[in-house]
Amino acid sequence: MIHIPIKKLKNGMITAQSIYNPLGASYLTKGMELSPTYIERLEKAGFDGVTVTSLDPKLKLAPPDDIVQEKTRISAIQNVATAFHSVEENGTFDPAPLQGISENILQDIIAQQKNLVQLTDIRLHDTYTFAHSVNVAILSSLLGVLLKLSREEQLKLTLGGLLHDIGKITVPYEILTKAGHLTDDEWSVMQGHPEAGRQRLKKMFPNDTLLSTIALQHHEHIDGSGYPNHLKGEQIHRYGRIVAIADVYDALTSVRPYKRAYTPSVAHRLMATCSPGHFDLDLLKLFFDNVAIYPVGTILKTQDGYAIVKKVEFGYTLTPVVCVFANREGKLLNAPSDLDLKEAPKGMLDGVISDSELYHFIHNINVDPAIFLQENTEKEYASQENTE
Repeated sequence: MIHIPIKKLKNGMITAQSIYNPLGASYLTKGMELSPTYIERLEKAGFDGVTVTSLDPKLKLAPPDDIVQEKTRISAIQNVATAFHSVEENGTFDPAPLQGISENILQDIIAQQKNLVQLTDIRLHDTYTFAHSVNVAILSSLLGVLLKLSREEQLKLTLGGLLHDIGKITVPYEILTKAGHLTDDEWSVMQGHPEAGRQRLKKMFPNDTLLSTIALQHHEHIDGSGYPNHLKGEQIHRYGRIVAIADVYDALTSVRPYKRAYTPSVAHRLMATCSPGHFDLDLLKLFFDNVAIYPVGTILKTQDGYAIVKKVEFGYTLTPVVCVFANREGKLLNAPSDLDLKEAPKGMLDGVISDSELYHFIHNINVDPAIFLQENTEKEYASQENTE
């Protein structure tokens, strides 16, 4: 997979991610074939790029499986948007639709538990809070399932993820979407959203303190450096610690007005660097054991040369199975070969190629490495090379 600028998209390329508009409806669902009409529509909507399964339109590669169904995700985004708008206008919302969405998310995760968390979606800035809330709910729900919480607890955690940022309705739009650094006054306003969320949810759910606790504590850190109350360790409810991990991971891997989207591997490195100060280490390990840090299709640099990720296994997300297809100098090998990094010497992996570097690299070698994801490609490619 590769994220490429809109101007470089070609007719026939396959989308690797779903693309949403401000109302939560999809411009394009993942796995769709791009046409000139779709490309023009995306450009007019303000998208600067799209992740596709391959640069070669002839390679009809399937996108990675999601841990929730497309219809579940779209419905969740739309219902979160409706709930937030209702709170803004009426001070309250009907919780029944979101409770139903929580059920659907949980059912999908249990049914799709064989799938690692891969890439999620692309959204316009206007949809960020809604799509972010849904992703946080999905990731939190996954951790709840992995922790074998009771079904009631899992549903409560999922709903808490959907509503964790409800307090942001009190933050001015200009602050939420500001491209530069926040001033001290603006940051003070932003830091008020957990308490605002707690107050709102406490009024709406007076007999349920867990939802308001999640909203209040999702920015607290294990070492006490978080906000708003500088809680430490076990003072932070386990649900708050879970949602904190999901919240930061999705924020890091999403495009924001003030930053580009980081790859899962960079998000992993940044979050691991923050530990043990920010996150619960046990929960963080469990989380990244089930997230594809190097998703299938990622191009890596190894000690043996350039490789493409072919398979990622649960618990071994830092050491995927790859196909080494070029030497260290970038010259294509006559016989590409698979390498299981968990069985390779320590230090074999050098890092990930950036999308911009990858785009130029592919043009230089005149072969899209995605071809090596297809069955028997290595043998066929070697055979072709040997007959030339």
